[in-house]
Amino acid sequence: MAGDKRPVSVLVVIHDTKLNILLLERARRKDFWQSVTGSQEDQEPLYETARREVLEETGISANPENLIDWRLSNRFEIFPEWRFRYPAGVSHNLEHVYSLCVPCGTPIVIAPSEHLDHLWLPWREAADKVFSWTNRDAILMLPLLHQDDADFSS
Repeated sequence: MAGDKRPVSVLVVIHDTKLNILLLERARRKDFWQSVTGSQEDQEPLYETARREVLEETGISANPENLIDWRLSNRFEIFPEWRFRYPAGVSHNLEHVYSLCVPCGTPIVIAPSEHLDHLWLPWREAADKVFSWTNRDAILMLPLLHQDDADFSS
């Protein structure tokens, strides 16, 4: 039986002011680490999808002005084991990239039905740990957005 999940989603790279990246370990795939992700519901605006997913997955209530829309999207093939969630015949997803800077030490409350654990890693280590190429590329691009803020070369 096919699902009704929309093949439109967000990726939200949450980081602190030192460019440490928050990663979440997927509950259904141990050792699959990722940033916040989630599908658009109905016709909600994408920034609302991003805010909702951040709150649901981390407990962080993001102010709209702090959520940065990169105006970047990635099209990728949905893993076969997750296609049952989508309408019949859907094989690809369109993901929209956002970022959110939070203060160092921001408390995280994970959704146990979605994630097993969370950790903060320096951006290069985080890029190496995530399983998704879109997540990796977004993390690697993040310092370019903050090049005037500080030196993140280490």
